[in-house]
Amino acid sequence: MRPGSRRPGGGAVGGSKEGTMFKLAIIGFGVVGQGLAEILIKYRERLKYEHGFEVSVVAVSDFNKGSAYNPTGLDLAKVLYLAKANKISEYPGVQTGWNALDTIKKSNAEVVIEATYTNIKTAEPAYSHFKAALESGKHVVTTNKGPTALFFGELAALAKSKRLQFRYEGTVMSGTPVLNLAEFCLEGNEIREIRGIVNGTTNFILTNMEKGKSYAAALKEAQDLGFAEAVPDADVEGFDAMAKVIILAKAVMRADISVADVDRTGITGISLQDVETARTEGKRWKLIGRVVRDGGVVRASVKPEKLDITDPLASVGGATNALTFRTDLMGNVTIIGAGAGKIETGYSILVDLLTIHRAATIEKKAAALMRVAPKAEVAVKRARPKKAKRPKRPQSKKAARKTVKKPARKVKLQTKKTRKPVRKAVKRMKKVARRTKKTTRARKR
Repeated sequence: MRPGSRRPGGGAVGGSKEGTMFKLAIIGFGVVGQGLAEILIKYRERLKYEHGFEVSVVAVSDFNKGSAYNPTGLDLAKVLYLAKANKISEYPGVQTGWNALDTIKKSNAEVVIEATYTNIKTAEPAYSHFKAALESGKHVVTTNKGPTALFFGELAALAKSKRLQFRYEGTVMSGTPVLNLAEFCLEGNEIREIRGIVNGTTNFILTNMEKGKSYAAALKEAQDLGFAEAVPDADVEGFDAMAKVIILAKAVMRADISVADVDRTGITGISLQDVETARTEGKRWKLIGRVVRDGGVVRASVKPEKLDITDPLASVGGATNALTFRTDLMGNVTIIGAGAGKIETGYSILVDLLTIHRAATIEKKAAALMRVAPKAEVAVKRARPKKAKRPKRPQSKKAARKTVKKPARKVKLQTKKTRKPVRKAVKRMKKVARRTKKTTRARKR
């Protein structure tokens, strides 16, 4: 499990019509930011109807494309259009020209989406963006591996202290929900090992080498298709995979490891001959990121491994990613999916936003119940009916006879106490009766 809302911070229900309008600020409007914007435009009605989820993007800031801020919300279609020509700052009638930190601190956004470029060495400028957002009371959602890997503990603690959420699903496998799988779906398991393919570029190269292409030719094709950068070191030397392994170790295993603790080797030393030899052995080369819990110690590594052809990870080709979780209750659980992509990574941000939305909805309902509860308790007390008398139990014959005798005995006792007065009264009554009788006879005569 990872710290958090259950990650740091708190938390809707499908089909809810009662939504919360979230105000968003997007920092970094490149491929990922634009992917999210397209999703929010296209699926606005579905998100509102099925999840009660509505958003207003109040600010966008990009180092190259410019910035715009409107406290009542920006037209995302217009922002996307202006972004194509790097002219977001020409958005009419709104505040423009703010840098990223000004946008974070001065805007009325409730959630900051940080999607700037990754710097695995210093984590800047994203690290400063994260801290500014949390310190100003804003939730953070990110796809940026730099600060998440290098300063995870500090950022998680800061979010928790501010009762905010720090969410980062897209930092490991884009929109493929590996972190949510560990946090929610595998809850209650002890996760003992995580291993897998977390870099699509290297997997694409190794897959093409199996088809007979040299390393250089496979790399060139990856660059032409946009999978690899002009300087591909982050991918082929294992730095990108290393950052993801550190995030998995910290977020899932709760291990305090650093870059120096990761045993890292890239794929540049693998030749076409190595690939052919592995094939004859019934194996395949894959760049495997691994986190293992061994007693109280967590070890992490990124290195090429020859996997048996029957291993689920061995069948994963191209730019696809995959992870296998080894658990105590469920055994091995493998998840396969996209590790990159405009819409896929944009979706990872949407997933985190929906998690924040659910938490906010639950908190709102709980607060409403707390306000209503005292009044309801008073009303219940007033409306509570008086206790009805318990019916007498049916008596046995013996008990019934005793009940009948009691009044008789009581009368008897009272007669003994008042015997003389009663006798005198009886005599008087008899005399009166005799006199009345004589008078009646005389009248008849």
